[in-house]
Amino acid sequence: MRNIFRKVYTVLALVLVGIITTNAQDNVVDKIIAVVGNQVVLKSDVEQRFISLKAQGYTSGGVDLKTEIFEDLLIQKLMIAQAQVDSVEVTEQEVEDDLSRKMEMYVQKIGSKEKLEQYFNKTILEMKNDLRDDTRNERIKEKMQAEITKDIHITPAEVREFYNKLNKDSLPTIPGELEVQQIVKYPKISDNEKDRIREKLRGYRERVLNGDSFSTLAVLYSEDPGSARQGGELGYTPRANLVPEFANVAFNLKTDKVSKIVETEYGFHIIQLIDRKGERINVRHILLKPKIEDAKRKAATSRLDSIADLIRKEKLQFDEAAFYFSDDKDTRNNGGLIVNPYTAASKFQKDNLPPAIAQQVNHLKINEISAPFLDVSGGKDSYKIIKIKSETKAHTANLSDDWSQFENMLSQKKQQSVLDKWIKEKQINTYVHIDDSYKNANFRFKGWQK
Repeated sequence: MRNIFRKVYTVLALVLVGIITTNAQDNVVDKIIAVVGNQVVLKSDVEQRFISLKAQGYTSGGVDLKTEIFEDLLIQKLMIAQAQVDSVEVTEQEVEDDLSRKMEMYVQKIGSKEKLEQYFNKTILEMKNDLRDDTRNERIKEKMQAEITKDIHITPAEVREFYNKLNKDSLPTIPGELEVQQIVKYPKISDNEKDRIREKLRGYRERVLNGDSFSTLAVLYSEDPGSARQGGELGYTPRANLVPEFANVAFNLKTDKVSKIVETEYGFHIIQLIDRKGERINVRHILLKPKIEDAKRKAATSRLDSIADLIRKEKLQFDEAAFYFSDDKDTRNNGGLIVNPYTAASKFQKDNLPPAIAQQVNHLKINEISAPFLDVSGGKDSYKIIKIKSETKAHTANLSDDWSQFENMLSQKKQQSVLDKWIKEKQINTYVHIDDSYKNANFRFKGWQK
């Protein structure tokens, strides 16, 4: 059981590789250390992951960590090589979606996009580019694993038998989890402030049309700190990753043309198309964020106070209030229930909650309504009230409360058995060459050393 959880931790840790190992390659004399089919493994691939895992305090379970990382990469390359034979492919859209989810997780963990970029001294675009190849390879590996294990089925009787055979003294502790609902109000922007912002953007647009550099103006004036440092450039992005108002204008621009002013939930923009490749575009933009007057902030909190009072007096259910009054389009149709970007489920461990919400949760009981509070995550000021819908305390895993945990553990065990058999078979029929420095490595699968 411990091995199963250790493997899951390894996968999660490796996700961070492209960000944490910012300068790792500069310190590595690179060379090819393995060839699997037509895929190669570089020494720097191993070193980068080693630095990343060590930085997170990860230790290998009785195996040399570099050897474990190297073998994980060999398995990945074996699956990628077979994916080419079987025509298993991933689309650029899938890769972009995965990258966006990763960025969302990192932003939520650290508090804001600006803090993330400051912490790693990289823009979101640069982080995505660092992670792109690893993300594509991991997605291909996942698809191949799904194809290899697609015929595995688990019955309730098998789950019960699996649980009964476990050593009850070694059952894992299930961490406490929460479900949190929110009602969100965005402070209104005054018409005078909107007019002021539009006038400034019209001036920048005129300067570009008269020959000034859009990139220079973006560096000087854009209030999107990530892209401003890149001259406003966002990098090749699919439509699905842009808010609709922005995408509708950007995808209809001609190369080098500058849009009229576009209003989105983040502020006001002017956009210049750099290039388009199919359903992905690369644009520059200048973003200006309207200033929110104190009176508008007070109005938002006052409105939330009134809504919270109605809920406390049981004149309105939280779910109904979220539907009718919340400004957050992602949660209002779901009773305000917040989705965990790490799991795509509604339950959170406290450490995975957005910082502003986590701070409020510490002072709430189940079904208690918070006072209005400011949340600045996601690049936009919002005021919220929240409620803890449900909470499970940390406990030793048991079949009645944690059936899905044991079902997943059994499924993973069966999958691993099938994958182990597949790897051993493919090692025989696939060209594999390992650098002499790893000839005596203690691999789990001995077929690498032919």
